[in-house]
Amino acid sequence: MLGSGTSQGVPFIACDCAVCRSSDPRDKRTRPSILIDLEPRAASHESPIASAVRYVLVDTTPDLRQQCLDNHVSRVDAILFTHSHADHICGFDDIRRFNQLQQTALPCYGDAETLSDLRRMFSYVFTGPKQQGGGVPKVSTSVVGGPFTLGATEIVPVPLLHGILPVLGFRIGSFAYLTDCNRIPDASWPLLDGVTTIVLDALRQRPHSTHFSVGEAVAVASRLGVERAYFTHVTHDLGHAETCARLPRGVELAYDGLVIDL
Repeated sequence: MLGSGTSQGVPFIACDCAVCRSSDPRDKRTRPSILIDLEPRAASHESPIASAVRYVLVDTTPDLRQQCLDNHVSRVDAILFTHSHADHICGFDDIRRFNQLQQTALPCYGDAETLSDLRRMFSYVFTGPKQQGGGVPKVSTSVVGGPFTLGATEIVPVPLLHGILPVLGFRIGSFAYLTDCNRIPDASWPLLDGVTTIVLDALRQRPHSTHFSVGEAVAVASRLGVERAYFTHVTHDLGHAETCARLPRGVELAYDGLVIDL
């Protein structure tokens, strides 16, 4: 878990609430993102497929640089985008460091609207800068229209609704990552059959027009019958320790730096 916070991060600017002033490091939340290691710990490094695509980043938040420093991220092999809101894409320029390290373009995957927004918002990446000097990200883009593979791993996009905006979650094996959503369409529930571990949007206790509340997220986890649920995109309404103490067994708030073994 690179980041587990809402779009403004936690603490909020100019806020002196108990959570924003908390000394618990789990209450310090950068914008929501994860890094997935596709290679099992015991995997042989002799496999070219396993080593070619290993580290998959989901979203490029405005905090990406600091998240990579804090979590010792030294390689990214592919990027999945859930949608094009600022808190999920505005660190896009920072991926050029991985171009430098790896001497290759980074493949980026998202729906057609998200990739179109990236091209518009970061036009200098796709049309070339007018000035010389400095670096720009080097990427290739692929529109996600259904399941696809990275190396030997199948990635299953899960269509979700973030208010009225269609966004994507992603499933890999028995794991699913569903951030920024407040409804799972009927056609998407079967895509989550058999999931045992989920990271799921749960903004706050009160209902919200574009995000699951804690109660709604608990209901989703219960319906899916998952063994473990971690809530993300958390705002400053929720203190980590006191919220987790009230959650059902197997359900907890995610926090920046959390490592989930699958």
